[in-house]
Amino acid sequence: MTVTSRKVQGWLYAAPTAVIVGALFLAPLVLVVWMSLNRWPLLGPAVLNAPENYLDIAGNTLFVDAVFFTLKYTAITTVLLSLVALGLALLVQERRPGVGFFRTAFFLPGAVGFAAAGLLFYGMLNNDFGPIDPMLQALGITDEPVRWIGTPNMALFSTITLVLWRFAGFNMLILLTGLQAIPAEVYEAARSDGANRWQILTRITLPLLRPTLALMLILSVTGSLLAFDQFFVFTNGGPDNSTVSMVMVIYREAFFRFDLGGAAALSVVLLVVLVAINTLMLRRLR
Repeated sequence: MTVTSRKVQGWLYAAPTAVIVGALFLAPLVLVVWMSLNRWPLLGPAVLNAPENYLDIAGNTLFVDAVFFTLKYTAITTVLLSLVALGLALLVQERRPGVGFFRTAFFLPGAVGFAAAGLLFYGMLNNDFGPIDPMLQALGITDEPVRWIGTPNMALFSTITLVLWRFAGFNMLILLTGLQAIPAEVYEAARSDGANRWQILTRITLPLLRPTLALMLILSVTGSLLAFDQFFVFTNGGPDNSTVSMVMVIYREAFFRFDLGGAAALSVVLLVVLVAINTLMLRRLR
């Protein structure tokens, strides 16, 4: 087979993937960028107004507040989720009787749809018919119902708890894969040299786990910056718009105010922020 034939064969193998990527990613991306440069109503012709949509972002107080809230939510969620997932992975790392049961139990919440998980937590924590408040009062832990989603701080706490329950097992599985790839001989050599558990964790496990940690952190940060389901279903952005994420603002601009051009501009800004943060993370972890 000649070199030209091999190149043609390679292009033919890559063509289906290229078509899918172009149709489902590149074409929508170009369309969003073009929409962001136009006044694009839900009905009626588009009118070029660049860069008005981008200049209006600074005056969108709800989006500015949503940026700070989303960054705070991302920082808290990423740290807590990483610690919980790492703890669970270390707990079920070694093969022992019953460890398979715990691995499955920790991972099971990941099989629940995010919208369904939001409805589940809303049903459990609702002040009117939720079972959690009566249980806490019966045990003498609280004297009155807790406003789980009635105040900004409690709404954020409840949402983070939902995310930890939903994703800790999934991230545990990612870290467990990385832990099992570390040769057992490295641990045996460290123990023979007198290293304690803390030294093994900080000087062997975490450095060798860095590529896996990078993957988990990128997934966690990306998912947190694009958070929508948990706030839309669980808190609906309340109370008083205190849990409105950036994606929720984009959704409201597009489907409540019918300003598709403004929503597209917000989407482009969010994409740039997401790419910048992930690039910095990759360079730092590398």
